[in-house]
Amino acid sequence: MKPQLLALLTAIAWGVGGYFEKKGLHLGGLPPQLGITIRTAVALVVLGFVSAPHWRLVTQAEPRALLYMVLGGGVLAGSIGMLAFYAALKGAPLTRVMPIAFTSPLFGAALALTLGGEPLTLKTVLGMVMTVGGIILLTVG
Repeated sequence: MKPQLLALLTAIAWGVGGYFEKKGLHLGGLPPQLGITIRTAVALVVLGFVSAPHWRLVTQAEPRALLYMVLGGGVLAGSIGMLAFYAALKGAPLTRVMPIAFTSPLFGAALALTLGGEPLTLKTVLGMVMTVGGIILLTVG
């Protein structure tokens, strides 16, 4: 499948998933931390099954690669990011939370440009400016 279609599927899954997560938190009167735990437990089972054929690669990966995965995915995105996201979902309308929360590509692009050596193009700058403009339009007022 083309990367652009996979990215679109990602956006759909995260957007629709966020809607149902917010509904679940409010209907159940659940604290954000419990919501994240439920989400993560289900994801662990599904991802554990899907990734099983590749588990042997963990022993072949260099420690620095695993450290990046643990710190970036586990601590920053998986824990700190999710705790903040669920607290935001619990406390504000979805139409305000989602546009701000999903500015994450801007931060990823900024790191790719500054640390990753990716080229800065007019197209990239325009896309980032339009993204920020759209978020401001959706969330201000």
